[in-house]
Amino acid sequence: MPDHVPTNAASSGVRLDRKVLKRIAARSDRPGLIYLAKWAMALAMTGALVHASLGTIWIWPAMFVHGVFLTVPSYAFSHEAAHGTAFRTRWLNETVLWVTSLIYMEEPLHRRYTHTNHHTHTWHVGKDSQMPFDTPMGFGGWLTEITGLGLLRFHVQVFLHLATRRFTDTMRMVAPEGEFPAMTRNARVMLAIYALIAAAPFAGIWWPVWLLVVPRVLGAPVMLLFTLVQHVELQENSPSILESTRSFRSGRLAGFLYMNMNNHVEHHLYPQVPFHALPELARAVESQVPAPDPGFLRTNWEVFAVTLRRSLGLSTKAPGIRQAPHMVTPGGPVERFATRTM
Repeated sequence: MPDHVPTNAASSGVRLDRKVLKRIAARSDRPGLIYLAKWAMALAMTGALVHASLGTIWIWPAMFVHGVFLTVPSYAFSHEAAHGTAFRTRWLNETVLWVTSLIYMEEPLHRRYTHTNHHTHTWHVGKDSQMPFDTPMGFGGWLTEITGLGLLRFHVQVFLHLATRRFTDTMRMVAPEGEFPAMTRNARVMLAIYALIAAAPFAGIWWPVWLLVVPRVLGAPVMLLFTLVQHVELQENSPSILESTRSFRSGRLAGFLYMNMNNHVEHHLYPQVPFHALPELARAVESQVPAPDPGFLRTNWEVFAVTLRRSLGLSTKAPGIRQAPHMVTPGGPVERFATRTM
């Protein structure tokens, strides 16, 4: 298959009736506004929990819970808005993209264009600009990923490059030249906001620390556990999304936090389908795609166990999750196949 063919349903041999797809992919403001209202109410409740626990040891679990409800949806909503599918109304979509990207900590246009590239060349070495870890992943890579240290380093570098107009080769590859002034402006405004938040305690203003900064740090590992399983242990350089991407079963809470993105195979097959329609899309293509892997906790536990055994030179066969054939070894030295691009 030619290198320029995008990775999607067509490249994966999945078919869906056009009328069905058109109905499922219809955009509307209503589901996004309902989600936004539910998210705001959840943050108000968890924020109240943080406020009520100030001065006690309970503030730490309160900030963790608040952080999970802050970070996972901010990632998922910024992702959805980057696709332009969160709302039908453009200004609503772009406003939510900007605000959620501020929380997620990535300039919104950079997020949009690198993610478009990720869909076009999903998990293709040297082409996919959103490969967040080395493959195969060992325990050190797993730890760097789920603590958020690797992602934070990448985001800081992106902000500095954009703010100083020192655009990287990847940026020039994925983004139109005409977007660079807006990207620079966004980066500078966001850095100024982060500086104000950092300076707030020196002016005696502590609420950003308790409601934004510490929860963002505490909630990041949960957010990254959601994103880690999207492609880890799967096939690089395949035209088929079915080989490179993972869906997993999800309960109502995880589905809410992650905006149904646990249906990740289906999302990559048809990225124009909005978040609220992904469960319906999954049912429509169920017979053509692999069964979803186990739930969030079990899938992540198996990934953790595989990376640990790999670092110890032991067998890397996982009992319940899908793995590319070359990821399963009886043990021994590990040869790096690809390096992270973010």
